[in-house]
Amino acid sequence: MDSVQLTKKQRQFLDFILAYREHYNVWPTYREIAEEFGFKSPNSVTQNIQALMRKEVLVRTRDDEYDLNPDWARKHGLESGLDDSQGIPVRGLIAAGLMQEAVEADLGHVTMEHLFPNKDKIFALRVSGMSMKDEGIFDGDFVLIAEGTLSNGEIGAVMYDGETTLKRVYKEPSGLRLVAANDEFDDIELTPREAEEVRIIGGYVGHVNRSGFFRAPDRRTVH
Repeated sequence: MDSVQLTKKQRQFLDFILAYREHYNVWPTYREIAEEFGFKSPNSVTQNIQALMRKEVLVRTRDDEYDLNPDWARKHGLESGLDDSQGIPVRGLIAAGLMQEAVEADLGHVTMEHLFPNKDKIFALRVSGMSMKDEGIFDGDFVLIAEGTLSNGEIGAVMYDGETTLKRVYKEPSGLRLVAANDEFDDIELTPREAEEVRIIGGYVGHVNRSGFFRAPDRRTVH
């Protein structure tokens, strides 16, 4: 890796996030980086990322995350971002009734279009915090959100007064109740008047983390 222009600390920082991505196929969260280097504040992580951006090693993405600068990545034989163009290979048929002779064949790939026919209405958000841990959604996970309305009691991403949160949303006569999946977090209760200012960003349809892909149990579809 040609990193002559980087300081020793910047090389160590870059080596860590690259090794992490190679192992887990996602970038480390600010919290994980801070723990690795003993930073007391996420601001130190931000400063290192910004320094690598100024040196055109990293770039800021549309969702305000960071990624490798495509030009820098190509020069060093690396990939910028995750490539899901091919998908998961389908290697044959398997019986779900009586035992049958194994049939191995190249049957194409399972892609995001197969998993989510309405892929054009789905986007990802990276989770910051542990309020939904009892739903299996942890800090640093990527939640998949489908644009549209929410049924009562579904998990969704909402915005109120310029702030966003991922919670189970209940519509009640007294207003809206946003419920966490962690006993350490209190419910957020909004009056009917306050509820009018709430914007439903979309409904949770699944999430991705280093352990794999998890789809919402109710197999929620886009409304």
